[in-house]
Amino acid sequence: MDTIPDDLSGLYDDGHIQCVVISYGDGHRDAPTGSAMLVDARPLPNPVEDPEVRESVLHATGLDREVRRYVMATPRARRLVRQGAEQVLLLLRADSLGRWTGGQRHRVDVHVVCEGGKYQSVAVAEEIAAYLRAAGVGCETEHRHIDRPLLAA
Repeated sequence: MDTIPDDLSGLYDDGHIQCVVISYGDGHRDAPTGSAMLVDARPLPNPVEDPEVRESVLHATGLDREVRRYVMATPRARRLVRQGAEQVLLLLRADSLGRWTGGQRHRVDVHVVCEGGKYQSVAVAEEIAAYLRAAGVGCETEHRHIDRPLLAA
């Protein structure tokens, strides 16, 4: 009978993670650096600007179900996620054919921006990552400003 090792990382090759999706807030003035595809979530609805839900989301983030549903409730948000994820898939497919990297594997990273980095960018980043994982792409998320206080209006 096979036993499962304590450390499962050996089951995956080093190229398992093909995409890192980083959310951040432009208002914090320390955007991530490096080569990445940019997805702008600033035009999407911000729950703290909606008086009907503001109080219930003040201590929440785009990781919370209520916030994620609020941000993703518009067709524009779903389209932004679909377009971003499909662009990553196209780049990874082209890479697998060796078109740009001479046969070497590389990662396709995505930076998702909103003003504060707490709501829209986080929700969109998580949705893009979910889309990519469903397509079989190894994907991680990082949220640079999720724990920062709200920016002053």
